[in-house]
Amino acid sequence: MTSTDWLAAHRERLDGALAAIRTRGYYSAFPESPSPRVYGETAAADGKTAFEAHLGTTYPVETPGANGTVSSEQSPYGLELNVQYPRTTESGLDELLAAAQQGLTGWRNAGPDGRVGVALEILDRLHQRVFELANAVQHTSGQAFVMAFQAGGAHALDRALEAVAYAYEEMSRYPAEATWEKPAKGDPIRMTKNFTVVGRGVALVIGCNTFPTWNSWPGLFASLVTGNAVVVKPHPLAVLPLAMTVEVCREVLAEAGLDPNLVTLAAERPGDGLAKPLAERPEVKVIDFTGGSEFGEWLEQHATQAEVFTEKAGVNAVVVDSTDSFKALCNNLGFTLSLYSGQMCTTTQNIFVPAGGIETDEGHKSFDEVGAGIAASIGKLTGDDARAVELLGGIVNPAVISRLELAPEYGDVVLASRAVKHPQYEDAVVRTPLVVALDAKDEEVFGRECFGPVSFLIRTADTAESLDLFRRTVAEGGAMTAGVYSTSADVLDQARDAALDVGVALSENLTGQVFVNQSAAFSDFHGTGANPASNATYTDGAYVASRFRVIQSRRHVV
Repeated sequence: MTSTDWLAAHRERLDGALAAIRTRGYYSAFPESPSPRVYGETAAADGKTAFEAHLGTTYPVETPGANGTVSSEQSPYGLELNVQYPRTTESGLDELLAAAQQGLTGWRNAGPDGRVGVALEILDRLHQRVFELANAVQHTSGQAFVMAFQAGGAHALDRALEAVAYAYEEMSRYPAEATWEKPAKGDPIRMTKNFTVVGRGVALVIGCNTFPTWNSWPGLFASLVTGNAVVVKPHPLAVLPLAMTVEVCREVLAEAGLDPNLVTLAAERPGDGLAKPLAERPEVKVIDFTGGSEFGEWLEQHATQAEVFTEKAGVNAVVVDSTDSFKALCNNLGFTLSLYSGQMCTTTQNIFVPAGGIETDEGHKSFDEVGAGIAASIGKLTGDDARAVELLGGIVNPAVISRLELAPEYGDVVLASRAVKHPQYEDAVVRTPLVVALDAKDEEVFGRECFGPVSFLIRTADTAESLDLFRRTVAEGGAMTAGVYSTSADVLDQARDAALDVGVALSENLTGQVFVNQSAAFSDFHGTGANPASNATYTDGAYVASRFRVIQSRRHVV
């Protein structure tokens, strides 16, 4: 099939995505349930077998300029991975980037329809390997399997499709050819004009450890369909999911008669520091990064030849003023803090509660009772080890454990963390959430991110101070999410204004099966680009439009 045949084959999926980004209603192109009723009786077993076939092997992907191989991944569940990948070093960047640019002319000439057709076929083939991908995400990120299937598979595919849809819409604003006619004395002046969407050059995607596909695919596909070559540099601890991604990209490109080096893998050893020299190369015109603020800010300040899209650290907050369902509030926050052991850029860190307590449907609750309610909910969710591991997942790296062990020193422990024994993986590192009570004066502690299963219950003078602290910490440290609980319309209005002022998405009175640290593709914008936690959002027109330029040619009509 040609790339335009692929576009026709997947047109219904693209049209569904295009309609969804305009209406912001519910849409999902890839089923999120790993049930055999959805995917077939053998899909899960076949996917696990395919994943296990990679262990202890050299992954079959080529990287121009590679120097030997590297194996750097360690499963948070203790499983020996030992997958070898072509190693990219700074000395090989000339060859890598030259190879990446070789196919740009053919990729440009494929046109928007051809490129989108290729991208849609890649997504379809990744979906065919979704169980294999889920196992790879689980054993590199530490996510529990169902979460890895959903966030690392189905939802990541939806986010990638969303980026493709936005790119298609932006590229389609301009006709490929137009006739221009200007009235003049005598015959009008007539010209034919052609408008060609041209990519910026080479795009660099710098992957993260916690969400290797969900955080990388939007940028990868946004850059690819807009005419760029893409170099994918995975986090050294989460290479396999992106190696699989690059393999499928190269396979489809080759079948379309295009240069497979339009997508390449740049795997490194821990400590190689490959991202900096790559990011500063003049050939690199677009960069997508997810990770810590320090390196994200370095990219923004130093990779000045490129359009840089960053998602960095933040101090996500919830303001608790009052509630008409105390039990549901506690259950919702308890789940939020427990999911993936808080190892999400969207997990709540700071919970602001008045020192005098709050009014609820169960009567007045003191500050301590609010903390006890949240702690009890977490305890119920994580009390049974076999059940807990399916919610908590594994701890992604030793730095998280270090922060967790240090955090009790900051204040009064409301809920202690405990080690959980995994019934299937005896070497898995699993911890329950820690909740520490602080005072409003402890802003030096709660004003910076403490990534992992650590949250702070912050005692404030009243809701007005809670909102002030929320506003200040988000303005200074950034946030990906925010929440408020209140039965007062006035307080909700104040919270909305504060969220708009500091540029953070707000969730109000979540007491059901929607949680502040989850976002829905095609409807929710992930990040805003309006506070220090990120300079872009998944996904809007701005996320894709600066990845290409429109170049014109014109001539007189003869």
